[in-house]
Amino acid sequence: MRRTGIVAAAALLAGCAGGRTSTSDPSRMAWAELRDPNGESVGSAVLREEGGQVRLVVHASGLTPGRHGIHVHAVGRCEPPGFQSAGGHFNPLGKQHGLESATGPHAGDLPDLEADARGRAEYVAVTPRLTLGPGPTSIFDADGSAIVIHAAADDQRTDPSGNSGNRILCGVIVAGPVSGLLPRP
Repeated sequence: MRRTGIVAAAALLAGCAGGRTSTSDPSRMAWAELRDPNGESVGSAVLREEGGQVRLVVHASGLTPGRHGIHVHAVGRCEPPGFQSAGGHFNPLGKQHGLESATGPHAGDLPDLEADARGRAEYVAVTPRLTLGPGPTSIFDADGSAIVIHAAADDQRTDPSGNSGNRILCGVIVAGPVSGLLPRP
């Protein structure tokens, strides 16, 4: 995999701000380096809060082709090989899992990510259920949060995890603008 700056994701995020928030405002930006169970860096995630929503841009490689569940998890720890240290889905309001659930979703529930035939994914999602600032839905609570990509698609209904299978990539979310170079497939 080649290593490059995350210029494309940063440009996409900056272009979406509409002049409301500076791209250098660390309280409203965050990032994560995604690692596989062997500890290899295989992707990145950049988050930016704008207009009451958080935009998530992910680049990842090493996936099986097809759909994969992706969620914000409740704990900012990614201990391989199974990443169970990331806890369950981020759910500070005590909802049921799934974007299609009548009593959900968790704050950390997101639409599936799609990997291409080479196992690479470029993903953008927007959610109003998270914040990068203070408040009850802040991902920067006492134990932080992580981005987790699962082995299978999320059925968007089954509580607590949508039957999305094993955790195969994980990245601890860090507050502030992107620091240095992150891998991009």
